[in-house]
Amino acid sequence: MILGKVVGSVVSTIKDDHFQGQKLMIVQPIDLQGHKDGSTFIALDRVDAGKGDRVIVNKEGGGAAIMYGTRMPVQAVIVGVVDQLEIEYEGD
Repeated sequence: MILGKVVGSVVSTIKDDHFQGQKLMIVQPIDLQGHKDGSTFIALDRVDAGKGDRVIVNKEGGGAAIMYGTRMPVQAVIVGVVDQLEIEYEGD
């Protein structure tokens, strides 16, 4: 799973039947400090995330297939909205 920030949405009126009624969001991967950490990608939204939300993304196809109970052609699914991060570092 990765941490990301929703930066936009995708509207598609013509799409595969598996995607009917599904919300597609554009996600920017971020590091623990909130800085950009990679290229943006499109993810299905399972938790009603919105633009600006920090999210947890399951970014591998097998997990998506399990969540939807089908062989859906999808690589990334938003599975949580992050309310707070708590980080504790151990000394060297």
